[in-house]
Amino acid sequence: MPPVILPDSSVFINDLRAGRDPFSRFAPHPDDCEFATCGMVVTEVCRGVRNPVLLRRVRERLGVMVYIPTSKEIWERLTQLAWALDRRGVTLPTTDLLIASCALQVGAAIFTHDAHFRHVPGLEVISALE
Repeated sequence: MPPVILPDSSVFINDLRAGRDPFSRFAPHPDDCEFATCGMVVTEVCRGVRNPVLLRRVRERLGVMVYIPTSKEIWERLTQLAWALDRRGVTLPTTDLLIASCALQVGAAIFTHDAHFRHVPGLEVISALE
């Protein structure tokens, strides 16, 4: 398993919609790796939570994950990545490119159900936790 994993919002959203605790996926891996997040994932996950009690719990649990701040370097990486992919005819949502750029900046793998991430050169994408 990669040493740092950034779960994409799709993982959290799918579990929450199905009534499952998305954080329970991470519990069996306390020593294998670190789980990280970024502002875009936090925003995408939290904006869809309707119950204020659940929202507070989700925010608390996201708050203990390694946080990848959105630096100028990440925005520059995103801009270059978007430009290069666009020239190849691959247009990805800026939100996904921001999440991918955060992962690339710290060498994290993306844990996702979203196929968009597979188009990002150099990004390790995993669809399940082993």
